[in-house]
Amino acid sequence: MQDIRNIAIIAHVDHGKTTLVDKMLYTAHLFRENEQKGELILDNNDLERERGITILAKNVSIDYKGVKINIIDTPGHADFGGEVERVLNMADGVLLLVDAFEGPMPQTRFVLQKALQMQLKPIVVINKVDKLNCRPDEVQEAVFDLMCALDATEDQLDFQTIYGSAKNGWMSTDWKQPTTDLTALMDAIIKYIPAPERLEGTPQMLITSLDYNPYVGRIAVGRVHRGTLREGMNVTLSKRDGSTVKQKIKELRTFSGLGQQKVEEVSSGDICAIVGIEGFEIGDTICDYNEPEPLKPIAIDEPTMSMLFTINDSPFFGKDGKYVTSRHIHDRLMKELDKNLALRVEKAETEDAWRVYGRGVLHLSVLIETMRREGYELQVGQPQVIIKEIDGVKCEPIEQLTVNCPEDCSGKIIEYVAVHKGDMVSMTTVNDRLQLEFTIPSRGIIGMRTYVMNVSAGEAIMSHRFIEYQPYKGDIVKRTNGSLIAMETGTAYAYALDKLQDRGRFFIYPQEEVYAGQVVGESAKDKDIVINVTKSKKLTNMRSKSADDKAVLSPPLIMSLEEALEYIKEDEYVEITPKAMRFRKIILDELERKRARSRAGLAPDEEDDE
Repeated sequence: MQDIRNIAIIAHVDHGKTTLVDKMLYTAHLFRENEQKGELILDNNDLERERGITILAKNVSIDYKGVKINIIDTPGHADFGGEVERVLNMADGVLLLVDAFEGPMPQTRFVLQKALQMQLKPIVVINKVDKLNCRPDEVQEAVFDLMCALDATEDQLDFQTIYGSAKNGWMSTDWKQPTTDLTALMDAIIKYIPAPERLEGTPQMLITSLDYNPYVGRIAVGRVHRGTLREGMNVTLSKRDGSTVKQKIKELRTFSGLGQQKVEEVSSGDICAIVGIEGFEIGDTICDYNEPEPLKPIAIDEPTMSMLFTINDSPFFGKDGKYVTSRHIHDRLMKELDKNLALRVEKAETEDAWRVYGRGVLHLSVLIETMRREGYELQVGQPQVIIKEIDGVKCEPIEQLTVNCPEDCSGKIIEYVAVHKGDMVSMTTVNDRLQLEFTIPSRGIIGMRTYVMNVSAGEAIMSHRFIEYQPYKGDIVKRTNGSLIAMETGTAYAYALDKLQDRGRFFIYPQEEVYAGQVVGESAKDKDIVINVTKSKKLTNMRSKSADDKAVLSPPLIMSLEEALEYIKEDEYVEITPKAMRFRKIILDELERKRARSRAGLAPDEEDDE
C-alpha cells in the first residue's frame, strides 16, 4: 500500500496559492516547460488567468520521497463556498497560505473555519516574505489569534509555520534564511499532515466533485472512505433523498501529476475518479451492492442572491451570438447545474425567462461571462437579494465587510456604509492604512465596489462574506442618478454627443449603433432623460467661425460585467452578447414606458428639449 497525504490549500484571493502548487509540481520534476513561459498550470481556464482568481477546485498529485501527495486547490472567494465545502471533504490536512503583509483576510477565515470544524490539521505558510514592509512575525501571531477565535483544538493550535516566496520558488522554517527550493514545505507535509485512516469493511465513497469527458460523460470524483473499489464491481448508488440505484463501475482512475491514470483498484484513503456511474449528484454515496451504508451528504451553503436570465429580444439580437433561443439557454443552465453546486434555477413567471439563484454577484457573473464566451446571447436583470421569513419575521442575509483603505478616504467609505444600513464593528491602523470592519445587509454591498474604488483611487481592498440571516433592516437608498435613453435607432454621432454632454456621462463611443430604448449614459439629474444621439450636423453653404468648432468629447464610461450588474435599476436589463454589452430599458417603447410609469404612480421620463 502506498503512503498517501491528502491536503487542501486555503488562501485569500491573490495570496499566491495557485503559484505555490505550480512550484510544487516543478519540485516533483513534473513540468518544466511552463516555468520558462511563466504560465500557471492550474488556472488553465481563460477567465481564471485574466482575473487571477481560482474558480474551480482542481486535483493534482505528486510523488515525493515515495509518498503520494494529493493536492486540492480551493477557490478563495466566499462566492464559491459550494466548491470549498466539498473539497475539504477529501482532505486530511490543510496548508493555510497567508500574505506576509496583509495577514489573514475575511475569506481566509471563511474557508479556515470550515476546515477546523472538520478537524483537519493545518500547516501555516507565510508567503511573499520578500515583499517590502512585510511583517511575518506579526502575521504569524494574527493567524494564531484567528485560530483561537475559531475554536481550534489544542492539536490544531500546535501548527508548524513555514516562510517563503512561492513566486521565487523557496520555503524555509526561518524567513531570514532563504533557501533554494521547497524542501522545507514538502518535508513538513509528510511529517505533520496525518496519513488517511485505512478503514476495512464494505466500500464507501462520497461523491464530492465531478469531471466531464465528451466520450464517457460525467465522471464521479471523491475519496474512498472505507474498503476497496475495483474495476467492473457492482455497487449501489445511494442518493441524497434516500433512494438507491444499482450500478456498475466501468473504469477506475487515480490522479497522477495533472492527469489521471487507469488502475485496477483503489483503497481507503485515496482520491479517485469513477467512470460508469449514471444519474449521480454531488453528495451521493457509492456503497456496497448488497448492504449499502450511505455516508452523511455534504451540507451546501444556500444561495443569497437571484437574477433574472432571459433571451435577448433587443433589436440587435442574433448579430453576434451562435446560441440565442430559449432552448439553448435552458439547456446551458441545466448543464451548469450538474457541476455548480451552489446554483439553483427556476422557471420565471414570464415566458423565456429563468430565475437563477447563486452565492453573490461574482458567482453569477462568472457564469454569465462563461456563457458569453461560448457564444450565447442573453439579457439579465438587476441582482435581487433573497428575503426569507423566519418564525414570522422578514429576514435578509447579513455579511461581514472588510475594507482596507488609505486614511484620507476612510470618512467617505464609513459614511457610505452607514447610509446602506451597515454597522461598524472595528477600526484598526496597519502600516498607515485603516482596516475597517462592518456588518451590512447583502443589499447594501451591491454597487459598493465601484464607489469604494472611485473614492480611494483604486487603492482600497474590499472583501465580504455571508454570516447569517437577520431581521430586515429597512429600505436602502439606491442609485440616485437617472439614465440617458436613446430616442431612436441609428448611428450615434460625435456632433450630437458633443451637444448633449451637459446632460450626463455617456457609455457609448461616436459611430456606435444604438437602438430606441437603449441606455446610452448616466443622467446628471435624478430622472431619466430621453435624448437623440443620432442627430447629424446639417450641411449648409454658410460658414461661420463658431459653427466649425471641433467636437471635444469626454471618454465614455466603460464598466466590467460585475459593475454593470450592480449598476442597473429594476426597470433595466444588461444585454450580453459575445462581442458587446449594452444597457437597456426593459420596455423599449417610450410611450409604453410612460403608460407603465403612470400605472405605477411614478413621474414620467423627462423629454429632452433639443
